[in-house]
Amino acid sequence: MAREQTLILIKPDAARRRLTGLIIDRFDAAGLTLAGAKMVSVTEELAREHYAEHAGKHFYEGLIRYIRGEFHAIPDCRVLALVYEGENAVEAARRIAGATNPEKADPATLRGSFGRVTTTGQIENLLHASDSPVSAEREIKLWFSPHEIIRPLYAVKGSDPAKSPE
Repeated sequence: MAREQTLILIKPDAARRRLTGLIIDRFDAAGLTLAGAKMVSVTEELAREHYAEHAGKHFYEGLIRYIRGEFHAIPDCRVLALVYEGENAVEAARRIAGATNPEKADPATLRGSFGRVTTTGQIENLLHASDSPVSAEREIKLWFSPHEIIRPLYAVKGSDPAKSPE
């Protein structure tokens, strides 16, 4: 078993529906350790970089609008970005989150319990969970600086995790 870190993003629909505490509770109850947390105002650049692998797909622009809160017209939208750590953290987090499409997710998972697909076909799946250790490393580096994580596992070239920002 490998000790890993994974990125969890609590998306605007979950925050608007006041599910943030419940989501955090599920990850804590699973034995994962919170290693970093911050509220982020998601810029278009950050959203596009985060979802770069989906660029050009028919749902790409919807993803960008959704993560930025534009789909729900949420003013001053923020996303809660979390880094969880533990044995096989990526796999554990994906099990807790459930399938990306809430209609296909196990009802015991977060997405199966609280996610939905709107009448316009927009998937509201509450959270993002890294899909592999490679993705987790890339995403954590995108959303967090090493000094923002208790035990950074993924060093950034030229950084010193022991130093805090000035």
